[in-house]
Amino acid sequence: MAGQFGIQELFRAEDPVIDIVAVHGLNGHPIKTWTTKETQRSWLADKDMLPKNMNNARILSFGYDASVTALLGRTSSDTILQHAHTLVAELVADRQLEGAMSRPIIFVCHSLGGIIVKRALAYSASRTSKLIQHLHSVFVSTYGILFLGTPHHGSDKAKLASMSRRMIDALVPSKVLDTDGQLLDALDEGSETLQNVTDMFAPLMKNFRIYFFWEQQKSNLKTSYGYVVKEYSAAPILDDTERAGLPYDHSTMCKFESSKAPGYSLVVAALMNYTLNAPGIIAQRWVRATEMLKVKRAIEAEELLQ
Repeated sequence: MAGQFGIQELFRAEDPVIDIVAVHGLNGHPIKTWTTKETQRSWLADKDMLPKNMNNARILSFGYDASVTALLGRTSSDTILQHAHTLVAELVADRQLEGAMSRPIIFVCHSLGGIIVKRALAYSASRTSKLIQHLHSVFVSTYGILFLGTPHHGSDKAKLASMSRRMIDALVPSKVLDTDGQLLDALDEGSETLQNVTDMFAPLMKNFRIYFFWEQQKSNLKTSYGYVVKEYSAAPILDDTERAGLPYDHSTMCKFESSKAPGYSLVVAALMNYTLNAPGIIAQRWVRATEMLKVKRAIEAEELLQ
């Protein structure tokens, strides 16, 4: 169980210029989420897939407790924040040991993993005080985010609760669902949590290249078939963002059988495109961030003398 949590390195280039960080979603796993059931191929790790196309990258996967009660339980707001804190802390520690604190980052998120990443970036953006400014590095270094089936639209609480219900129906075995209504009661809180994270992330979006992907096939929801996260929620139409559909259901939209699989070229081309521009942009951002922190420290010193 412990091996499922934290940062795992799936591939390392000889001299990486980018860190690609995959974050799974509800009931997910750092390896299995990205691996096909039939052929047991992970497009993130298979030598003939992403490592071949992105031979200048370091590919990582972040694992955390993604059970229903962990993400949508009665303390869902606290739990999502805890996972976000851990993601930032793990990434900072990993990159510090690598001597690569300023290396650009691209996140690849499936489903509710995107909520964890959005909350993590909001948290990192706010960590500018002297003793914890190293945590600010994740925000400064992040260049792009690929959201695969992440629920962004949160203006209608009832719709978000319905989405949570569909996620559970599609992704969670019925044997683990409780029978006393506790889980259904928690869905309303989960919906509010998703909305709050979306609100925190909105002002930060201009700092990142963003690509939204939505599912084009319906999922088996036990009693019917339907879209787990609908297009309007997974891929809001916003300025300076990209969007595309993937011909899979919610669970399989993050798995590719081969480099010829439908949708693979869309996702990988985005990663390659972002990687071309990231080093220069992030280097400039680090110059500005370093100056901002220097000024902040000087102001703090002056205030102590007054």
